[in-house]
Amino acid sequence: MARPTDMADAARRLSPPLGGSIPRSLLPLILGVIIAVLGQLLVPAVGDFYYTLFINIGINVILAVSLNIVNGLTGQFSIGHAGFMLVGGYVAGIITYYGSYALWGSTKVIEVFLGPGEWLFVAGSVVGGLVAAACGYLVGLPSLRLRGDYLAIVTLGFGEIVRVLFQLTTPVLKGDDLAAASLGQKLTSLGGAQGFGAIPRYTTLFWVLVFVTLSLLVAIRLKRSTYGRAFLAIRENEIAAEAMGVNTTQTKVRAFVLSAFFAGIAGSLFAHQLATNLNPRELGFQKSFDVVIMVVLGGMGSVSGAVVAAVLLTILPELLREVSGYRMIAYAFLLIVMMILRPQGIFGVRELWELGGKKKS
Repeated sequence: MARPTDMADAARRLSPPLGGSIPRSLLPLILGVIIAVLGQLLVPAVGDFYYTLFINIGINVILAVSLNIVNGLTGQFSIGHAGFMLVGGYVAGIITYYGSYALWGSTKVIEVFLGPGEWLFVAGSVVGGLVAAACGYLVGLPSLRLRGDYLAIVTLGFGEIVRVLFQLTTPVLKGDDLAAASLGQKLTSLGGAQGFGAIPRYTTLFWVLVFVTLSLLVAIRLKRSTYGRAFLAIRENEIAAEAMGVNTTQTKVRAFVLSAFFAGIAGSLFAHQLATNLNPRELGFQKSFDVVIMVVLGGMGSVSGAVVAAVLLTILPELLREVSGYRMIAYAFLLIVMMILRPQGIFGVRELWELGGKKKS
């Protein structure tokens, strides 16, 4: 009979060294950064329209993948995702606009790739995501004991409250008023109903693709992890999951917080996009509903399905511009046909690379 020490030595010999596993785990991130660099270099050559379209696709991918964590993996029904997007966008906008003036005495864009202005934008995006995550926690902790339509009503109410509060802010400070303003004035001078229109335009395809890569890595690895299995268990049968020891309320709150964080990141990218005025009316119920459609169309629980649906639903309105008078009718008709022919979504709960298996979606 083998001794325990011999068995331990054999296990160590069979296990790969720690130093060899770390680079492999970083390969997807490195590949994503390379794609981001190539996209930033090559896509602008095809024109501003396609450059903006690619940015919009990336932002929608982040939104769909993040909402999929709550609505798809955990089986909840949130329709207030635009509220978290709005919070992240405004917080990041405060940091880049008023922070630029505090650091450099100007709110103009510093047009240097990976320069100080872009790193301020990245810091603002992360802080915006964290504040959105905190809002997700505050909303989720008391409300995630609710289910189905009741939860949807609570999240919808949160999104509308956020939208109205930002519409009640005062106009953006500029010039001498900006120099003489206190911190409290800066935090409440966010444009009001006209929107926060003076935010420096730091969103580039490079940063969009970097954040898309991070959101996809987190979502895919989360789905394969113990936490992901707990999410899916709650989705399939919440009572059975709780009987097996899953803290359902805590798990749902975690899903909500993570989802809100990436929604805040997407809000920051939207706020700093070229030729975009961050207006609360643009991020109301309709925006939340658009993201829900992406998740349902892609397949509830499928990360790759959410990506494909986000790409399709961003491109489709542009393809229908030639029939602008009937565009929304054709758009809605195509969605209805898709739901009739494929009610479980494009991929169901499975991923693109799992389609060759025998398991039914």
